[in-house]
Formats: sequence, C-alpha cells, structure tokens
Amino acid sequence: MSKYDVIVLGSGPGGYVTAIRASQLGLKTAVIEKESLGGVCLNWGCIPTKALLKSAQVFQYLNHAEDYGLKVDNPDKDFTKVVKRSRDIAEGMSKGVQFLMKKNKIDVIMGYGTLKKGKKVSVKDDKDKTTEYEADHIIIATGAHSRELPNLPQDGKKVIGYRKAMTLDKQPESMIVVGSGAIGSEFASFYNDMGTKVTLVEYLPNIVPLEDEEVSKQFEKIYKKKGIKVMTNSSVESVDTSGKKVKATVKTKKGEETIEADIVLSAVGIKTHIENIGLEEVGIKTDKDKITVNDFYQTNVPGYYAIGDVTPGPALAHVASAEGIICVEKIAGQKVEALDYSNIPGCTYSNPEIASVGMTEKQAKEAGYEIKVGKFPFSASGKASASGAKDGFVKVIFDAKYGEWLGCHMIGAGVTDMIAEAVLGRKLETTGHEVLKTVHPHPTMSEAVMEATAAAYDEVIHL
Repeated sequence: MSKYDVIVLGSGPGGYVTAIRASQLGLKTAVIEKESLGGVCLNWGCIPTKALLKSAQVFQYLNHAEDYGLKVDNPDKDFTKVVKRSRDIAEGMSKGVQFLMKKNKIDVIMGYGTLKKGKKVSVKDDKDKTTEYEADHIIIATGAHSRELPNLPQDGKKVIGYRKAMTLDKQPESMIVVGSGAIGSEFASFYNDMGTKVTLVEYLPNIVPLEDEEVSKQFEKIYKKKGIKVMTNSSVESVDTSGKKVKATVKTKKGEETIEADIVLSAVGIKTHIENIGLEEVGIKTDKDKITVNDFYQTNVPGYYAIGDVTPGPALAHVASAEGIICVEKIAGQKVEALDYSNIPGCTYSNPEIASVGMTEKQAKEAGYEIKVGKFPFSASGKASASGAKDGFVKVIFDAKYGEWLGCHMIGAGVTDMIAEAVLGRKLETTGHEVLKTVHPHPTMSEAVMEATAAAYDEVIHL
C-alpha cells in the first residue's frame, strides 16, 4: 500500500492548489481525481464560461462598431466554434494543471476515491480495479454539482444544467433561465448577447439577490434594456417537455403564466459532492449538506479534513484555494490565521459585471453602524465614456465614526478586476480618508473608487 503525508480527494481549485502548497512544504502528496484535473471550475465552470462570455462581448463590439466610428458589415457568429474555443481553453488549462503536478512531484491517481477508516482511501479506476492508499492527512475537496429541483428535472435536452449550457450543439432561439445567481445571470448574459431571446426567472424580489439592493435594481434595469425578460417574485412550478418546445408554468404575484422556449436552464444552486465518498463509514459529521469543520478545516475525525464547496463557507474557487493553503500550512506546523470570511470578494462575470466585498448598506445599518455612503456613476467617468461603457457605478460604505471600510459594491465593465483594491484595503484596515487621499491614475475605471469615497465625505469633484 502506497503511503503519503497528504492525500487530496479532488483536484479542483481547492484540491490542486492544496496539493501544490503541501508539496512546497515538503509533504509527500497525492491527488485523487475521477474525471479531469482542475475540477468543475477549470473544466466546466469559471474558465470556460469566461471564454464564452468573451466571445459574446466581441460579438457585441462587432454589432456596435458604428458607435466607435467603425464599419463592420453584417457581423455573424459560428456558435459551434464559439463553444469549441471555450472547450479548447478549458483543455489547455487542465493540461497546465497536469504540468504543475509533475513540476511539484505530486502523484496523480485517476479514479473514484472512497474514504476508509484508518486514514485510507480506496480508489476504483476506469477498469474497475480497486487500490488502497494511506496518508497521515486526508483532505476532502470533492466540490459540488448542479442542484436539481423535483419540479424541474433535467433531461439534458430541453431542461439542462450548466454543463450542457456550455456545450449545446446549436444556439437556441429562446431560453428560460431559472435562478439569477452568478451562474444564471452569466448564462442569461451570454445567450442574450449572442442573440437568444432570454427570460430570467427569480424566486426572490431582486435578481442577483445577495448583492446590494441598488446594484440588483440597476442590474435588472440594464438587463431589461438589453431585451431580457426579468421575472422576480416568480417560480417555475412545472415544465412540459412533450412538445417541440418546452412549456414552463411560472407562478407570479399576478397568477400563473405559461412560457414557451427551446430550452430551460436550471441554475438554482449547487449540491455538494459528499454522497458515496465514505463519510458515514469513517464517521465524519455533516450538517445541511456540508461537512462540519473547525477554523483550520479539521473534521471531527482526526486526520481527515475538508475544504471548498463541501464546507459551510462561500462556494467560490478563490475561497477553496485559500482554505486549502491554510489547511496544509497548519498541518505543516506553520503559524497561520483563520480565514476572514467577512472579506471575501464575490464576482459575477455578466455584461455588465458585478463585484462586491463586505457589508451591503442594509447589512451595515442592521449591524448598528452609523454610516457614510458614497456612489459614483460610470456615466461621469472619462475612461468609461471613452470606452463606451457608461452603465453602472461604484458604491462604498464607511463607518462614520472611525472610517472603517465596511463594504464596496460595483456594477459595470471590468469591475471584477477592480474589487481587489477594496479587499486589500479592508485587509489592511484602510480608512475612508486614506482611500480618498490615495492618488488614483487618470483616466481609469478605478478612479471611481476614489470618487465614490469622495462622495461619501462630501468632497466629490467630478459629479
């Protein structure tokens, strides 16, 4: 039986990053993966969706070339090639992870891993051969998959999940997207920009419901302007797939409505991969579909750990990576800090993008803070105007007493690349005054952060 210091079950952005850091710390490490190195994020999530969204953005540029003084006659697209580009990029990234595994001398074990007592993992390969491996420390990083609702069963043809949405043979003329979180909003954006008639259905009062209310309202306004039919306070009660098209019965405040479309995309959240991996046999505790862990990702059973989507934190790639690094550094005996979950950035890569960190205005008020709020619209930004990207704004929230940066919320072009300023500023306990007095380059979109801060302190210049 092969013996390791660390075995990581799953090779997504949590698993492979954890394995690399473990190897850097001198620990003999192996990764077990049942499908493709890089996991869902790299192969079926974060990376390929961004490739699709980039193609849609370029197509939109071509369709609006005259806005920039350019002439492009009858722009068209090849949907098959758009999908192929996305898949090629994902494949290339997966090969990159393979290279990193070799570079860091990490053993890659392909197959389905099942936890066993005594710090062991049983792996069944594609030929049904089973091999057991042993380690001092076993880290569960098995991630999650698309959640299915009983009234919205996925048949992979007319009712699909996010995987199928990335690899359709042909572009649908119409689509109903159920759920307006990051996944639903991104696919609604992609298909709308490519020319599909999109209806976005959200059960809660606002789309992107976790965002600041002003961001949600602006997002809905922009989506409607783009031609997306937005239905809030609504739910898909049932679907009829017997005809040529799918008929969805949608319950609204005004009653039930039947909508026809070529395809229904279910984007109602994720389900963790914790079934049939041996948790019960080992005795590892779970709660509400999540593995229970302490601040350093130790489960209730010594020697077994869990990170990423299978734990209670936000189901985000960058969170999984950070958790994995903290986990193995603690195993290696390093002095480490627990992760600050109040300072995790969230990003939605739609058109326009959304990015946020910290408290919303409502949350800050509910927490009892006296606050200063500043907002700066991109319509007043020289760089945004020159770029033809004037939709959106930056909103900042500060504690009025001490100047603590409580939250930052952005909607607009490229804001997912801008949010790191707020994350770093909050990590370093930056005050509103310090942000205001930090010289930002002109002309840039990032100036809006300084300008929004100036607005909070009644010193705004360009508004």
